[in-house]
Amino acid sequence: MPVEDQPAPAVDPAHRPADGDPLLRARLDGLREQGLLRSLRTIDGPVGPRVRVDGRELLHLCGNDYLGLAGHPAVREGAAAAALAHGGGAGSSRLVAGTLTIHRELEERLAELKGTGAAILFGAGFLANLGVVGALAEKDGVVLSDALNHASIVDGVRLSGAERVVYRHGDPEHVDRELRARPGRPALVVTDGVFSMDGDVAPLAELVAVCRRHGARLVVDEAHATGCLGPRGAGSVAAAGLEGEVDAVVGTLGKALGSSGAYVAAHPDVVEWLVNRARPLIFSTAPAPATSGAALAALDVLAAEPGRTARLRARAALARDTLRGAGVDLAVPGIDPAAVDPGSPIVPVVVGGAEETMAATAELLEAGILLQGIRPPTVAPGTCRLRLTVQADHDEDELRAACLRVAAAVRGRVAR
Repeated sequence: MPVEDQPAPAVDPAHRPADGDPLLRARLDGLREQGLLRSLRTIDGPVGPRVRVDGRELLHLCGNDYLGLAGHPAVREGAAAAALAHGGGAGSSRLVAGTLTIHRELEERLAELKGTGAAILFGAGFLANLGVVGALAEKDGVVLSDALNHASIVDGVRLSGAERVVYRHGDPEHVDRELRARPGRPALVVTDGVFSMDGDVAPLAELVAVCRRHGARLVVDEAHATGCLGPRGAGSVAAAGLEGEVDAVVGTLGKALGSSGAYVAAHPDVVEWLVNRARPLIFSTAPAPATSGAALAALDVLAAEPGRTARLRARAALARDTLRGAGVDLAVPGIDPAAVDPGSPIVPVVVGGAEETMAATAELLEAGILLQGIRPPTVAPGTCRLRLTVQADHDEDELRAACLRVAAAVRGRVAR
């Protein structure tokens, strides 16, 4: 039974908040007993292929700084220069007085990267998905969401007020059937471009065709695609040759671009509608100037060093080849192996049980490798995994040796 469904203890009128929360403590104890209690790990210093934790230097195999830009000198200088020029914060929401010239400059650069006419910044990827789904879903319509979409999309769909349909993962035929069953209804289809826990790519060409046939809008979240695939690192939509064929592209600045925040790139009509109807945009303070300065510098590095994406993809292929060569089965339940991009930096190693997964994580930590185990509710029960993520700046020999250690750590622990 999920701990949230367990009955609450009797109310004690003498209880004070300063004494703690008995219900939440009981639930936390339940998570601990199930091997599902999570905690925060603190990193000292900048992130990169190696990080310092509790005084130890560790090989970092679970971050999203795919291109190694978060600690790049130009990106750090861009953040500092923006803070000096524009201040520590924007001081207001975008619609009141918080739109700065640096925001506009970044939005123009993102629209150029994505091949759209406009873009609009959000404070975080979660906020961007809540905003775009809420603004584009019609109350009398239907929203169709892939079964493995990110939690931010799931919550956006739930809050939209529209009818909700969860379609089978990566199945455009299921989307087609659901839309045919609702002729004339306003429809919005939402999918990740690259799925965050599995590394597979959505069938975008087929989804575009289905949406066009039924007059449905299509939103693609490229959080794990930007910088990692496509020409110029432009993402999964560009990789599929579909620029201009998707109604809205959501992206984050906090992964391959090494900063923080997010954006939606789309036709100016869509962006103007978001400015007027996307609640997370309207009711939030504008992004801090430093994050925009860092992202602009990251885009400069990406344009000047296109080899970073190629190097990332080569490192990802090396990790997969090494793991398979060591006998690790990289299959993921419910995922079509043909949909997995061999150059995707997300390399999941499914172990199965939570206890076994965290034991492997602890063994790797002892060996000097930071590789976090992933457990429910992030993934389905029985599919706990080590989600290895590769960076462009990982040393080849070090990465190869680490993958062999991963193979040794999961050997004998994988559920059969």
